[in-house]
Amino acid sequence: MLGSVDRPKDWVERMSRGERTEAVPAATVVLLRDRTGGGIETLMVRRNSKLAFAGGMWVFPGGRVDPGDIPENGDELEAARRAAAREAREEADLTVYADAMVPFAHWVPPPQAPKRFATWFFMGRAPVGAVTVDGGEIHDHRWLEPADALDRRDAGEIELAPPTWITLHRLAQFDDVASAVADAAARQLEFFETHVARVEGGIAALWAGDAGYETSDPDAPGSRHRLYMVESGWRYEREHDDEEAQ
Repeated sequence: MLGSVDRPKDWVERMSRGERTEAVPAATVVLLRDRTGGGIETLMVRRNSKLAFAGGMWVFPGGRVDPGDIPENGDELEAARRAAAREAREEADLTVYADAMVPFAHWVPPPQAPKRFATWFFMGRAPVGAVTVDGGEIHDHRWLEPADALDRRDAGEIELAPPTWITLHRLAQFDDVASAVADAAARQLEFFETHVARVEGGIAALWAGDAGYETSDPDAPGSRHRLYMVESGWRYEREHDDEEAQ
């Protein structure tokens, strides 16, 4: 069974503690495979609930960029590629070739977050092989359909961070791995630096393109690019972009 969430963690409180901190470079790899009968699955791992950052959450394999990942020329993206491949080995025992992964997003939490990771997101086809987790930092793993993972979050069975939710929401539209990876390769790399606003029933994460982004004013008239995280459920809105508002 998937590990259930004992109680929803208060994301607002977790971000509001502590002073402004520098973001640590990190990388995440979204590994995909085709399902028999159609659709795709993505590998997700559950972090140890005792960890200070993302404890108990279901995430994609990933972690901080280590000094050994940095090439001689200091290229940040190449360092992140290497880190993503290394984390796939360490967290899932899968060999992923760095040059086969497609970068598609870069996420930075709000300045007030107690721990900040500037994370490059990569996508690629999962290699053949059994997944093994260490039982220490990672307590479980599952291959999940993106839509199923979102439904499980709504049902309170699993906990997701906003970048994970947005990525799953994006993946849910694809019927096969080739289409998902081709779409990621064709698009311009997206940058998400989160601003947070309180709204009725919860909070909203705002990103560039939202009329209230600069002032963190959720009522500012104009375009929308936000994720509502409210008691009634999570809802993504995106307008005036190449993606249909949801």
